[in-house]
Amino acid sequence: MAETMIPLFPCHKLDETLDFYEAIGFEVTFRQKAPNPHGVVRRGDMQLQFFQLKDYDPKASYSTCYILTDDVDTLHASFRAGLKQTLGRIPTRGLPRIGTVRDMSYGVRQFLMTDPAGNCVRIGQPIADSFEHAPVPKERYARALHQATLLGASKEDHAAAVRIIDRALAADGTPTPDQLRELHALRAEMAAHLDDEGQENS
Repeated sequence: MAETMIPLFPCHKLDETLDFYEAIGFEVTFRQKAPNPHGVVRRGDMQLQFFQLKDYDPKASYSTCYILTDDVDTLHASFRAGLKQTLGRIPTRGLPRIGTVRDMSYGVRQFLMTDPAGNCVRIGQPIADSFEHAPVPKERYARALHQATLLGASKEDHAAAVRIIDRALAADGTPTPDQLRELHALRAEMAAHLDDEGQENS
């Protein structure tokens, strides 16, 4: 017996959502305008379905799914190239957006992509034998990077990530040059997200 599970996501504008997925290399295999707007996209073994929902707010979305791949970097580069060609830029903040590829402490190398409807697609490649979280580092700056990455890049709690980094940088001690560079880069990325969120809520 074989089974397939297909995520079914809400959206506020079906055509806009399908156009986004076409831009990153998916094929629209089904489109229904009435009585209930519905669409299907496919790329290889990846398939997503969407239904248009009246009064749906993409900024309030909690919808997400996880896609496992054996070549996350190639897929990330392909998605970025498609967005660059279609939009003239690579959106990293707001909606839609695509994040950077990161090695996570729970055994995957992954990136997050959020479509115009606010649906978050997490795409990762296993890099360890287990998906259990690695132990939290004891060294102050390694621990701050570990926790801020988890909260900011995986949970998308950008404010918490900034607080962790700021506390680490304000404490007595000296991070290594590599740690300092990574802390500042991550903080800048998280702060940019916070700026966008503040503008959206104003």
